[in-house]
Amino acid sequence: MSHRSRSWLLGASGLVLAQVIATFTLGHSFRLIVFSDITQAALLLSGTLALLLNALGSQGRTRLFWLLMTTGFGLWFGYQMLWTYFEVFLRQEVPNPWAGDIVLFLHIVPMMAAMALQPHREQDERIARLGALDFALLLVWWLYLYLFAVIPWQYAQANEPAYSRNLNVLYLTEKMVFLGVLAIVWSRSQGSWKTIYKHWFGASLVYALSSYVANWAIAAKTYYTGSFYDLPLVASMAWLTAVGLLARGASAAPAPVRTSQRYGVWVARLGMIAVFSLPLFAAWVMYHSAAPVAVKRFRLVVSLGALLIMGLMVFIKQHVLDRELLDLIESSKRSFEDLKQLQGQLVKSEKMASLGHLLGGAAHELNNPLTAMLGYSDLLGATVLGDSQRELADKIGQQVRRTKTLVSSLLNFAQQTRTEKTVIDLNMLAQTVMKLSEPQWSARKIEIRTVLAEDLPPVHGDSNQLLQVCLHIANDALLALADTGGCVTIRSYRRDGFAILEFCDRSSDTSFARRAADFDATTAGLGLGACHGIIQEHNGRITCQPRPDGEIAFQIELPAATSLTTRPNPASERSQQLALHSASVLSSMFKG
Repeated sequence: MSHRSRSWLLGASGLVLAQVIATFTLGHSFRLIVFSDITQAALLLSGTLALLLNALGSQGRTRLFWLLMTTGFGLWFGYQMLWTYFEVFLRQEVPNPWAGDIVLFLHIVPMMAAMALQPHREQDERIARLGALDFALLLVWWLYLYLFAVIPWQYAQANEPAYSRNLNVLYLTEKMVFLGVLAIVWSRSQGSWKTIYKHWFGASLVYALSSYVANWAIAAKTYYTGSFYDLPLVASMAWLTAVGLLARGASAAPAPVRTSQRYGVWVARLGMIAVFSLPLFAAWVMYHSAAPVAVKRFRLVVSLGALLIMGLMVFIKQHVLDRELLDLIESSKRSFEDLKQLQGQLVKSEKMASLGHLLGGAAHELNNPLTAMLGYSDLLGATVLGDSQRELADKIGQQVRRTKTLVSSLLNFAQQTRTEKTVIDLNMLAQTVMKLSEPQWSARKIEIRTVLAEDLPPVHGDSNQLLQVCLHIANDALLALADTGGCVTIRSYRRDGFAILEFCDRSSDTSFARRAADFDATTAGLGLGACHGIIQEHNGRITCQPRPDGEIAFQIELPAATSLTTRPNPASERSQQLALHSASVLSSMFKG
């Protein structure tokens, strides 16, 4: 506790001591009444300010808790000021019945609402919101009880004994309920909050007992303002001020305590019981009450009004529950769909990984016959052959070496080793693709045109992998034009720091639909989308789109060697990359 809080608490204690001295020295006099009323008003103002400072220094549900406590204390202070006005300024006794009594009765209602917030517990906002609606029902019910039991004897038909009796019984019941709620909250709290609730319970218990004794003294005609009956009341006011000051010096953060589900259920049940009690009160008034007709009529009107208000609150709560239920159903559906998608991805990832291991083993097995074929082709080239035969032997050796290089690249990828990237001229790559594919184009009467830019910048990459991608796209164009023939145009150009290699052909709409679907690796599996993995590893992208003139264009977009800070490389699973790359290699090997 800070020095200022200690001084504040010392001042409150001094007021209590001064009240004790005045009670036993001034006797039953007007001076004692003035001193006692002002002292009590000062203590209540002190407690209100102490609680308000706690509200200003906190946030969230904790701030709302202290604001409600401040409101309750402020109502109590307002009631005391009204009492002081009559006894000090008007120099007359407070009338009975008195309209200001409702202020004293209602000052406990915000405190009950504050306890319902349970700021010492970490709660789901949904639970807190529903709990607030349930307790709003209970608070309206308390106000209804006051209007039902007390107010008729003040306005419908004046009856001072009935008014006082019903007010005292209802006020005592309210205090006992508040003490019970405080005891439950105190028992379920911990840390600094437990200390706060303990002192608040003690001060409230002293106040409840002193109020009961004071009411008994009033009925016995022995009470007067400032008498020794007021000493416990003044002590409880100072004690509640100490609670506010104690909370300022303590760490009152919510503790991670598990909220009981039964607590929320019972609160909702009490709210429903409160609603169902209204028709019972109305039936009691109609058939079993001996009260005057004016009182009966007043109580029936109050019951009907309370029933309408509480019914509206129940409708609002049901609307909130329906909205939350719909949101929960939608969230469950999304979670189920996400779970199914994740399960499918996991199964696909396992399949791809198994395929990668299988292809890695197949690459090892292919190396042996390829080595033998390469040796035989070299021996064949060393023998005496004609020019045409030697040309064919050289082509065999060239294709065997290319296949061996492709298998070696496949093996390196299966072993997850990075290949060294070098500077590559995409124009040279396009010419190589054209020469390697020339026999297939000629046999199917397909024309190849090249439109290569002279200022095309070089790129960083693996020549074998990029060659595989280009051959794959070229072979796909060959299949699309195999029956109809046509022309394939290979273009290259630069754009915004990127080198672009483009393959264009004219095929039917059906062919384009098939190729566009096959291009999507996520849905078609091992199709043209297999090229994505390689291009993405080169920080580029590959697209398939129709042109207004009827052409279908496959664009390979790679960052120029002088512009390395390009678009980010999208993250993908290693097993999917392996499968896509493996499919690209196999397509290049066997489609040609």
